[in-house]
Amino acid sequence: MSIQSFTFNAFSENTYVLFNPDGSGLIVDPGMNEINERRRFQAFLREKGITPTHILNTHCHIDHILGNKWCKETFQIPLWIPDGEQPMLDSLSQVAKMYGLPAEPSPEPDYLMKEGDFLVSGTTRWQIISAPGHSPAGICLYDAEGKILIAGDVLFFESIGRTDLPGGNHRLLLQNIQEKLMALPDEVVVYPGHGPATTIGHERVHNPFIN
Repeated sequence: MSIQSFTFNAFSENTYVLFNPDGSGLIVDPGMNEINERRRFQAFLREKGITPTHILNTHCHIDHILGNKWCKETFQIPLWIPDGEQPMLDSLSQVAKMYGLPAEPSPEPDYLMKEGDFLVSGTTRWQIISAPGHSPAGICLYDAEGKILIAGDVLFFESIGRTDLPGGNHRLLLQNIQEKLMALPDEVVVYPGHGPATTIGHERVHNPFIN
């Protein structure tokens, strides 16, 4: 399983493609909102021969869902969002107006992800970890065998997701990070929704919000 990241939109959001040797793949947090971003994304998929099978939102803040409609229409694949993030998804147009950004309303989700769900892609088994606090019902994706965590905006390099947005809860976010993410092995590589990758071990030692 391979990972390719793209930094998209005015919020410098990380969109990920998680792809397998058989050419199947997952699109996580599609943030592409301009024609050049979409062209670059499609060119990569064509170059690597990737056929995406699912779109997943780790949470439904505007920067992580701006590409939902385009991806859904382009690839004709199901959209999965966390159970509890529907109000955020529905508010896309209103929030986009606040920021003065063009945005197309997201399509309705095909599945609502819950704690303990799994999604199998190729030979990789992704576990859904519920970790609200940055958003009302945000999730992380965990590949235990490959020791990879797609963290959304829960955990960053030496930082954590902000909790001053609607639905944020600082205490709950810290609790989920401590009880669920810090329980993972040190060598787990963390791919966050913004900024560079890190590891659980690095954050355990160097993140000022932990311990």
